[in-house]
Amino acid sequence: MAAQNGKDLLIKLDMTDDGQFETIAGLRASRINFNAESVDVTSLESQGGWRELLGGAGVKSAGISGSGVFKDAATDERARQIFFDGETPRFQVIIPDFGIVEGRFQVTSIEYSGSHNGEATYEMSMASAGALNFTAL
Repeated sequence: MAAQNGKDLLIKLDMTDDGQFETIAGLRASRINFNAESVDVTSLESQGGWRELLGGAGVKSAGISGSGVFKDAATDERARQIFFDGETPRFQVIIPDFGIVEGRFQVTSIEYSGSHNGEATYEMSMASAGALNFTAL
């Protein structure tokens, strides 16, 4: 696989819960991470004292984060509304030449910042709020 443009890793938001996703405005950097808790079932009978884990158990989660330039676009407004209303709308993350991850996420933080001689920027984090679907590209 050839190297990919970072700008092609997109975070999209279902604006009206109708399956029409829009890229969140102003993003310059985005990230997705996947996590799985392990369940330790080690006992005195574990061979050689090695830890044993219970496969398929534990909680799975994902996180999305992004940062960019504040544009005060419709997607910015919707993200703020989602945060203050505690909603869990559908998001999509497009991972170039890999696939699309889709599911419900809760906006867990939004930060706005700016300097005297620079642009206003923001950072946003989301946590998975249910099962996720993966579609290979």
